[in-house]
Amino acid sequence: MAITLVPNELDTDQALALVGELRSVFATGRTKSLEWRRRQLQGLIRLLQENEKELATALSTDLGKPAMNCFLGEISPPLAEARYALKNLTSWNKKSPAAVPMSFAPAKAWTQPEPKGVVLVVAPWNFPVLLCLAPLANALAAGNAVVIKPSEMAPAVSAVLARLVPRYIDPDAVKIVEGGVQTTTALLEARWDHILYTGSGRIGRIVLAAAAKHLTPVTLELGGKSPAIVTTHADIAVTARRLAWAKVTAAGQACVAPDYVLVESPVRAAFIEALMDEVGTADRFAETTRIIDERNTARLTTLLTDHGGIEAVAGGPRTDGTFAPAVIVDPDPSSKMMQEEIFGPILPVIEVENLHAAIDFINRREKPLALYLFSAAAEDEETVLTRTSSGSVGVNHIYYQTMLPELPFGGIGESGMGAYHGKTGFETFSHRKSVLRKPASLDPSFAYPPFSSMMQRIMRFMAR
Repeated sequence: MAITLVPNELDTDQALALVGELRSVFATGRTKSLEWRRRQLQGLIRLLQENEKELATALSTDLGKPAMNCFLGEISPPLAEARYALKNLTSWNKKSPAAVPMSFAPAKAWTQPEPKGVVLVVAPWNFPVLLCLAPLANALAAGNAVVIKPSEMAPAVSAVLARLVPRYIDPDAVKIVEGGVQTTTALLEARWDHILYTGSGRIGRIVLAAAAKHLTPVTLELGGKSPAIVTTHADIAVTARRLAWAKVTAAGQACVAPDYVLVESPVRAAFIEALMDEVGTADRFAETTRIIDERNTARLTTLLTDHGGIEAVAGGPRTDGTFAPAVIVDPDPSSKMMQEEIFGPILPVIEVENLHAAIDFINRREKPLALYLFSAAAEDEETVLTRTSSGSVGVNHIYYQTMLPELPFGGIGESGMGAYHGKTGFETFSHRKSVLRKPASLDPSFAYPPFSSMMQRIMRFMAR
């Protein structure tokens, strides 16, 4: 019996029935067809192209995002994911031959990808279109049935996606489920074949615990304190501009936003001066994204009152829901500002003696989702890449390393597990099945025990 989904909370029975319905659809085999996958990806491309204005309006309603920011940060990346998957789908889905040793001959071996089945994507509020539809592109390319749970904290986007997705994508195999915490909790009670969750580490642990009950594999895209390093070999003016832009874009409410800056002593004064100038005129970036709610505004305001450093550029809440950016110089390392992810337009700057001191500072903390290095020196780059561990690294710019379908996106340690985007996303939502085939026509008796002494010597020789 078909289920009518409405933007109300689901209970556990409804969630289980929904998954059962999708399993029935998946069992027909329709989603495994490459032609079906192509149609869904083409539908996703049309959805994004034909409804950019409506999606931008919803993003403005929920978050106050400017239209061009919506295109660059929310529309263009999933569009690129779908196009890239469509272009490469045939090659990704091919069998991969495996070498067979002489002792196994005659035989052929290979691996072949197959869809995992019914997967769940739980998206956050900060990039509610991107983080619903980019994983969807990967899951569809792999041939899965999908449930997407948009964030209830972006209700306009959630409602638009719930209305548009069934128009462009197979409504029997892909469902948008609206609702809040109760709905998410109910969905996590069901057995899935894969779960991709983007959000906080606290909720990530809940998702992981729920998945463990069913031994469900998960991809967790979490956050953390992503550092930026500024060395004596950096172009200070460009570095300050790019850091200021990155920190005010989306009001700093991005999991890969630079959370703090470590600057080498010789360029500290010049960098702080340049950064203050950039942040002081940050309104020229025409950024109007609001802080998501009053609780987070209060949290950010509290961070500004107790950090033990110098407030070089004063920031704080505005009457329109936005937050004026702030620069904090040399905050207390034990303060909340330096212990918790800021997730807002506040940028602490900490002086370090040299690059090695910066690396030691980073390595004493949890592994970040992103790390940024500003330096023109190849030796600085090599040192940072070999001596630090992070989900990704951006050299001399910010965010761009997360926007290429060719590059996997994912964290490590506290910043997450698993990855997606491009071929990696296809593989995340696929199972690579191993196959070996031997003909039945050749079945000599000496291939079975008990083995003669001659056969034992031959087998040992062939196994070398």
